[in-house]
Amino acid sequence: METKKHLQKWGLACACMCNIALVNAQIDTLKQTQDQEYIQEIENTNPRTETEKILHAEPLFIDLIRDLGARKGEREWNVGFGLTDRMESDEYTALVEYEWAPVNRLGLEVELPFSIFPRNGNPINESKLQSLKVAAQYSFLVKPTWKTSMALGYIHELEMTSFSRYKNSDLFTGMVYNPFLVVAKRWGNNFHTLIYTGPRVEQHWETALWHTAFQINSNIHYMIPGTRNFIGIEFNKEVTSTDFDMTIRPQMRVSVSENLLVGIVTGIPIQRENERFSTFLRLIYEPPHR
Repeated sequence: METKKHLQKWGLACACMCNIALVNAQIDTLKQTQDQEYIQEIENTNPRTETEKILHAEPLFIDLIRDLGARKGEREWNVGFGLTDRMESDEYTALVEYEWAPVNRLGLEVELPFSIFPRNGNPINESKLQSLKVAAQYSFLVKPTWKTSMALGYIHELEMTSFSRYKNSDLFTGMVYNPFLVVAKRWGNNFHTLIYTGPRVEQHWETALWHTAFQINSNIHYMIPGTRNFIGIEFNKEVTSTDFDMTIRPQMRVSVSENLLVGIVTGIPIQRENERFSTFLRLIYEPPHR
């Protein structure tokens, strides 16, 4: 009798384990199905009329001009808010930008970035509209079999003086030239990597000085199965002839509705030369693609 009871218990335990394994397998299959359905929704909106496009996770702090492999008619509004703990004072930042694709694979952008400093008696840090910023990006490679996209782009900024000096000095103080290369790859359905790199050259008219830095921004993201939500980390690196700076930015993106996304970023510098911790919030609105 005791042996029979033990056998019954073992049989019940084995049955439970088999059921659990079966449920887990069904969940994994469902996740894979959801991933495939979402990827196909983005990449194959209309295979007969749409150009090739690969789903990539876009970084939240150094964002792209438009999706890689952008399709004609796509557009997006971004509004961002940030707070940086600098050594001498806090800096509040804000931006408004509009992105659109006039033709397939070409993205254009107009952005207005602001810096706001509380009153602290420091004339170096003054509130201002940082620049008038325009940019373009063209995806020259979209390779579905490799799940890889590449793009070349260019950002041009016309830097502006602080609000308090509008009446007493020139409105524009210099220009910034920033060509860049983007290489992105998706590994399987959920893991995404991307490298965004190029020189940033600043020209200051008043002092006739030039400043050049090379930017190397790399990131890795994990997209939650069947959703547009992701978690990831961004490494923003800047190299000059005399210095190297890197800020690590953990981040997450959450879909609020079909057309509205919210991105949250934390900035952690490896060396606290100019700033300490920072935070950044990005609201992303994508009107329906016509």
